[in-house]
Amino acid sequence: MLQKIRDKSQGVFAWVILILICVPFALWGIQNYLGGGKEAPIASVGDKEFYQQDLSRAYSQYAQNLAGMNFDEEVIKQQAFNKLIRDEVLHQHVRDEGLVVTDQTARDFIKSLDYFQTDGKFDKQQYKALLGSQRMSSAEFVDRIKKALVMEQYQKAITDSSFVTQGDIDRFFAIQNQTRDIAYLSVPLKDVTEQPSAAEIEAYYQQHQAAYRTEEQVAIAYLELSLDKLAADIDASEEQLKSYYQERKDLYTTKERRRISHMLFAFADDADDEETLQRALKAKQRLQSTDFATLAAEVSDDKLTAKKGGDLGLFNVGVMEKAFEEAATSLELGEVSEPVKSEFGYHLIKVTELVPGEVKPYDSVKTEIAKAYKKAQAETRFYELGETLAEVSYENPGSLQAASEALGLTIQKTGLFSRNAGEGVAEQEAVRNAAFSEEVLKGNNSEPVEIGTDKLIVLRMLEHKPATVKEQDEIKPAIITAIQAEKAREQAKEKAAEIKSALLDGQSMAEVAETYRLKVNTIEDLKRNSKKLSWPVTQAVFKAAKPMANKPTVIVAADPDGSQNVVSITAVTEGEMSESDKQKQQLAEKNIANAFGQNTFNAVLSNLEAKADISIRPEK
Repeated sequence: MLQKIRDKSQGVFAWVILILICVPFALWGIQNYLGGGKEAPIASVGDKEFYQQDLSRAYSQYAQNLAGMNFDEEVIKQQAFNKLIRDEVLHQHVRDEGLVVTDQTARDFIKSLDYFQTDGKFDKQQYKALLGSQRMSSAEFVDRIKKALVMEQYQKAITDSSFVTQGDIDRFFAIQNQTRDIAYLSVPLKDVTEQPSAAEIEAYYQQHQAAYRTEEQVAIAYLELSLDKLAADIDASEEQLKSYYQERKDLYTTKERRRISHMLFAFADDADDEETLQRALKAKQRLQSTDFATLAAEVSDDKLTAKKGGDLGLFNVGVMEKAFEEAATSLELGEVSEPVKSEFGYHLIKVTELVPGEVKPYDSVKTEIAKAYKKAQAETRFYELGETLAEVSYENPGSLQAASEALGLTIQKTGLFSRNAGEGVAEQEAVRNAAFSEEVLKGNNSEPVEIGTDKLIVLRMLEHKPATVKEQDEIKPAIITAIQAEKAREQAKEKAAEIKSALLDGQSMAEVAETYRLKVNTIEDLKRNSKKLSWPVTQAVFKAAKPMANKPTVIVAADPDGSQNVVSITAVTEGEMSESDKQKQQLAEKNIANAFGQNTFNAVLSNLEAKADISIRPEK
């Protein structure tokens, strides 16, 4: 359910609106809706206080968006906290400025969301279902949307007003298409075979314990509500299945395929209907000895189709006049009609291809009908039980037993699994995310987790194994290898630094290369997207200062494996707009303007934040 919204949400504030739907916390704090509490606030903006639960949910949303990626938990928590504060600062500012969005505007926006639509129309039941699953009233949801929209309105007023000049565009492409001439020496890594001392091993182990931690693991118990299982338990009588078949007979019907050709004998201004009819009758007589397509090319007044032997293609009901359609649908394959009158003249019609329509008999699709009927019946039950599952598991957070008994579901269990991999139900990323969520690790039931569109799972922790550092003896060979690799990289750095120093002291690249027994490599007109060097080295070359007074710029840049490159930048050529760039100019203008606008908005927001009354409670 919620994944559909994630897939379809677009735009600058789609993420904010998603949070408003999925987790009732973001900009304004859950405590306002739960009546506060005795817990001390962790921060405040003006008279708005934030609690640990606000931050926890903000972090959960951030972590969910980064699922499957490696990230620093503390960094993401800080980003979530910063956004919580900045959003509240912005909200209070637009409120003080008197900016508003009407209820009707918010409702129109909600009705426009794809998720709430069925067959292109707003689905009130679907809307109520989502709000019900989040225990949120319609008035509360509309209010939250209004706040998000007015913040978006304020942001767009700044970002959409930004613009770029032709000078900005020229400077952009001058930098983008810039080329550089370089000469460089590659300093490779050399194997280090010297064994590190016990003290070195101990020091490395203590400094790099994070690299030798076991993965955190959990095992869970869970309840699974499956649409397919519900459908399998539904009994269907022969009468019900036949009725269902009749209601959906079109799904099992292959329409008739009919291709037609015609000759048109158009009414002339100086001729009456009888003369035109006689022309059509004479043409039909000639068909006894002449091919229809040949004759149509000769005599038909419809010159466009005459070139194709009168072919009109596949016949579709509702396109031609009634008399024409009646004649076309009544003919047998190869049969030619009598002259048929229309507003254009008289037609001779021939069926050139005919594949009769077919209705699959009930017995041949009975199995398919039964499956579809049971699934349709189960969908309503699935929704009802899903609501019950969410409600009972929420009201009894310390156990799955109550929900199990209420729904007649068996409590199932998994073995241990990590955040990144698991077996069975834990293969699902959504399940792993829920299993490692803060609420579940505290010992509570999870919120319902959607698996596709036909399964709901509520889970709780059975066992938790925190990440631990492996014993030194267990990983000693790996530590030795790592120390040796680190020494090899350090030696390469030292040699590269020596080479750079020699070049800066006035030695030529050739002289230094001979001293260190290295090869001089040169590249002319190196471009930013070149693959002649590794990406980090190319980046370093283009970040470096331009050579001044005919004196090259010398830098040291590392390859991903740790080997070093001493690069001498000898010349820089400013780029120009190419023909293909000119075609991209409009897109470039938009992207640069967006970047300028976003920078301006960030500056405005930083200024508002600096002026706001923000209080942050230090962690104990």
